[in-house]
Amino acid sequence: MKTGAPGRLLIELSIPAICAQIVTLLYNTVDRVYIGRMADGTMAMAGIGVCMPITMVLSGLSSLFGRGGAPLAAISLGKEDKEEAELFLGNSFLGLIITSLLVMAGTLAFKEPLLAMFGATANTMAYLTIYLYGTLFVQITVGMNYFITTQGFAKTAMATTMLGAFLNIILDPIFMFRMNMGIKGAALATVVSQLISCVFVLQFLLGKNTKLRLGMKTMKLKKDVLTRILVLGASPFFMTTSEGVMHICFNMQVLKYGGDIAVGAMTILFSMFQFINLPLMGISQGSQPIVSFNYGAGEYGRVRKTLRYAIIACTAFSLWGTTLMLLFPSFFIRLFNTDPELVSLGAGMLRVYISGCFFIGANSLYQQTYTSMGEGKMSFFFAFFRKVILLIPLLYILPAVFPWGVFAVALAEPVSDLLTTLCNKLYFDRFMKKKLSVS
Repeated sequence: MKTGAPGRLLIELSIPAICAQIVTLLYNTVDRVYIGRMADGTMAMAGIGVCMPITMVLSGLSSLFGRGGAPLAAISLGKEDKEEAELFLGNSFLGLIITSLLVMAGTLAFKEPLLAMFGATANTMAYLTIYLYGTLFVQITVGMNYFITTQGFAKTAMATTMLGAFLNIILDPIFMFRMNMGIKGAALATVVSQLISCVFVLQFLLGKNTKLRLGMKTMKLKKDVLTRILVLGASPFFMTTSEGVMHICFNMQVLKYGGDIAVGAMTILFSMFQFINLPLMGISQGSQPIVSFNYGAGEYGRVRKTLRYAIIACTAFSLWGTTLMLLFPSFFIRLFNTDPELVSLGAGMLRVYISGCFFIGANSLYQQTYTSMGEGKMSFFFAFFRKVILLIPLLYILPAVFPWGVFAVALAEPVSDLLTTLCNKLYFDRFMKKKLSVS
């Protein structure tokens, strides 16, 4: 981390992270493809869209403790303080278990009124129930994988992610079609595959190859350690959980202007956004261990070089992915569902929805860099700025101002993306000048 060429290190750490994100995207996509091709696929897709806000809130826990604790552990390693780094690992792990169990119990207790409020069916409730019982495995797998990556073991983190993804792809058709479980089979496939991944993640962190070992002495909750984790993790937690609120707002608005078929199309659009966003997260996550370690070690020149390479890679990918979807929107919609009405509506919505993603790669890296350097406040501010100040109000303002129905709803996404990236860029340049003033 301290002596290797930054560009080479970024490639070595980013490629496994990108591969893991792409495979994650693949199994999420395959999941929806199988669901979309069921006998009642269009309505089932809309049902998954109803569940998505709740599952996003649950997955936010892994970001709270994983992305909150891992950069702090890497900064401590850069300062050669292994004991403190292991405290961040242990407190994150215990915090993840406690909050996952509490949220799982609370959501199970109130899932029926929650889902009924959004118009869920009995099948949708069954899907969520099975998913909730496997929440702990999912959170540990994702949350603790950040600590594997932050030590420089990106290939190991990739392997655990890919293991769960490939198992899910294999188990989906078995449970859904061969065992006639339908949409419930999709949830069971996710739980079983993540349970196996969870075993491998824990095996590594308890084993001999890890630099940071999980142990009982590291899992004693310390107020100051936990506070630092929660403060830094607040931004990624908010970014993830606010997706759930955002999805609710999107679904309610497109339902109002386009009916159930528009909700199904919106679910596909969310997946297409992930097609661009997840690989960008892979590049950003690849930069995190290098930036955190060298920032802690005072090697500011290496931090600058790493970020320079990462911004080029992020921008190039976001330009490529956005252009591809703008040129061939119908192709991407047909991957999920071949209903002519849904394809026609979804293709038009996708062109509008994705048009602000040309430079979203830069915004993604800015957000990760604030977190990587232990500065969670600005990361939180820009996440809040994009979602609460811009996106959610625009979802209601634009359809009221422009007579374009669901297309006006979709327009809220690119407007908020472009404005946030511009404002973030202006602040980021000043932030870096201040934080890295000594070379």
